[in-house]
Amino acid sequence: MSTETRPALSQSELERCYEAMVRIRVFEDAAQRLFLANEIEGSIHLYQGQEAIAVGVCSALEPDDAIAATYRGHGVLLAAGSDPARLFAELLGRETGLCGGRAGSMNIVDLEHGVIGCFAIVGGSIAAATGAALAAQLREDDSVGVAFFGDGAANQAYFHECLNFASVRGLPAVYVCENNQYGEFTPYASVTGGGRIATRGAAYGLPGIEVDGNDVDAVRAAAEAAIDRARAGEGPTLLECQTYRHKGHSRHDDPRRYRPDDELKSWLARDPLVLAERALDPEWAVATRAQLEQEIEDALVEAKAAPLPRPDPAASATKEPA
Repeated sequence: MSTETRPALSQSELERCYEAMVRIRVFEDAAQRLFLANEIEGSIHLYQGQEAIAVGVCSALEPDDAIAATYRGHGVLLAAGSDPARLFAELLGRETGLCGGRAGSMNIVDLEHGVIGCFAIVGGSIAAATGAALAAQLREDDSVGVAFFGDGAANQAYFHECLNFASVRGLPAVYVCENNQYGEFTPYASVTGGGRIATRGAAYGLPGIEVDGNDVDAVRAAAEAAIDRARAGEGPTLLECQTYRHKGHSRHDDPRRYRPDDELKSWLARDPLVLAERALDPEWAVATRAQLEQEIEDALVEAKAAPLPRPDPAASATKEPA
């Protein structure tokens, strides 16, 4: 399966993708500030640097498709169409959150926008998307199950079992490995045999495609080809998107000392927003970012004004009388 002959994004499509990527970046920057100000309980895993993957893939999906993401899932949720105010409210534990303020950062579901879950279990998204693809096949509709997962999950049993099962059954699934070069603090190459993760597709009889995960145009082209293949009944595809997270693994325990300075600088020079901006009018890009910064600020104000969750009415109703 080649993406070389597929048309590039039109100018209007590129602008929409850029808007979506900037929305994610500004949201995550705000979420980081909230966490550092002790306004978010638990921990968060930020998505800065990986925006082109979520946007490139989700922009090629249809409303009935099923998306399973990781604990680093804010970017996928926003790319899928989740409301920033409701996502902030979830992080802040407010009643108006996507899950009523009870899921926190790592386990969010937004069925309205096709996100069947963000999974704190490494590789859990692979199993969930495989199940969604099986359900689509049994329903005999043309929806697709899409799994986002990190390079570390490619060494989990979920990966091997599900890709084998999906290949045998010819499931309409797309497996999107967001290879950000590190499994928590460990370089992926030091714990991953066989070189590129994409080459593992061949072992299970399905295409394995490696793509520049910082180039939204390239990701979109590869995703479209994989999704079209799934809808046509031709089975699953594995995409390995090469990218780099700009922040640490999580915001409670990661000083990032394990990353060489020159490596970080090299990847920051290939920021997906910067790459997209090269094909955009600079004044438009500046104005767009300012507009989205205001949008995200308004969403945060709305979320902070929301009430805390009330006790579960069902639980209250089952209590024994005093």
